[in-house]
Amino acid sequence: MSCVGIIGGLGVDATVHYYEKIATTCRVRGVVPDLVFVHADVERGQGFVRAGDLDGLAAYLASFIERMARAGAEVAVIPAVTPHVCIAQLKPLLPIPLINIVDTLAAELRSRGTKRVALFGSVYTVQASLWGMLTDVEIVKPQPDEIAFIGQAYQRILDGRIEPGDADALRRIAAALQHRDGVETILLAGTDLAVMFDEQTAGFPCLDVARPHIDAIVEALAT
Repeated sequence: MSCVGIIGGLGVDATVHYYEKIATTCRVRGVVPDLVFVHADVERGQGFVRAGDLDGLAAYLASFIERMARAGAEVAVIPAVTPHVCIAQLKPLLPIPLINIVDTLAAELRSRGTKRVALFGSVYTVQASLWGMLTDVEIVKPQPDEIAFIGQAYQRILDGRIEPGDADALRRIAAALQHRDGVETILLAGTDLAVMFDEQTAGFPCLDVARPHIDAIVEALAT
């Protein structure tokens, strides 16, 4: 069994979602999870992203991973999608392996045979199409006004001020992407979207990118 270190705070709700799902799944498997948590500042992390300072973001994340490694963590997890934008800069700084959310997502899509997807998440993630890391599928970009709304709705989730019509508006965008652009699946590529809906309640074909990531975390905890 490995000790897993989790960088919390890059979306507090996302961290809570991961913790609850990990604990529940481990309990079903008869595993007591060995976890180390640290708390990062989402505003500081977003500031690095907005400034395009990927080296700064990587150094910031690496400082937490180093602390977790000193506390006994053997693998690390970032329970948020957007910070993975700096993965190339982060890898050389890692004292322990990282369970990469994009790698677990790619494996899930290959197993499903999915070839054409679109993203819901932060504007940085949607505009950059996961920064070219997802190579086995075609990523369709929403229209510019749709990207703007998706980003605004996601930021409201992060700020804890969801508007009543946000979920229905996202459902309309998802329907347009399916019928207009031939998208097979919407990737819920912002882990805080779990506050609004999940794969069962979304009302459109979707994949919560956190789910295969959590499965990989539980596997590390169990083996």
